[in-house]
Amino acid sequence: MNKKNCEKILAIICAYNEERHIREVIEGTKKYVDKVLVVDDCSTDRTSEEVKKTDAIYIRHDKNKGKGGALRTGFSYFIENQYDAIVTIDGDGQHDPEEIPALIEALLSYDIIIGTRSKLGTGMPLIRIFTNFTCSLIVSILAFTWIKDTQSGYRVIKQQVLKNMPLVSNRFNLESELLIRAGRRRYKIGAVPVKTIYGDEKSKMNPIKDPLRFVGLVFKSILWW
Repeated sequence: MNKKNCEKILAIICAYNEERHIREVIEGTKKYVDKVLVVDDCSTDRTSEEVKKTDAIYIRHDKNKGKGGALRTGFSYFIENQYDAIVTIDGDGQHDPEEIPALIEALLSYDIIIGTRSKLGTGMPLIRIFTNFTCSLIVSILAFTWIKDTQSGYRVIKQQVLKNMPLVSNRFNLESELLIRAGRRRYKIGAVPVKTIYGDEKSKMNPIKDPLRFVGLVFKSILWW
């Protein structure tokens, strides 16, 4: 792992009812970063107990704010504590922490690196392949740059990108909002291939509300810079 321009790295894991995998993800992640932060978005299972068995920093929301709200909490901590780069990784075991070094290495040439997943032949449902392609195409158009997998939450981001970024979304749309704003500000967005891992976890996206929120994001983004 090359940390020439990222001397201090924080990993943030947004967690909502992730008792099955959260501890394993923390232990795998901490080998490659300076500190791991878990933002517990008001879980109702044993997520907090599992996190407290580790040395990760733990922040809990008193009410559920969605993934975007959890990310914004993590980004605030990241900026306030003056880390150089942040790794965002899901707590459900669908991201392999062993791939963090490759993501950080690629950050030497970019401002944001996205862990881009293979689609066909990996077990990803066809409806998700179609949705991912459609959303990636729309976000790429709005961001003025081609981004292959805009729905991947496995990312490494430099501090300068987030420091003055006026993010407002609270749900899954925040990940798309960040890319649109970053692209329009001409930050360089790159990609590194990562494994596509699927278990028996159910998607936390609402099949009705989240697509409608995405449509709303598209219209709102017209006024962004």
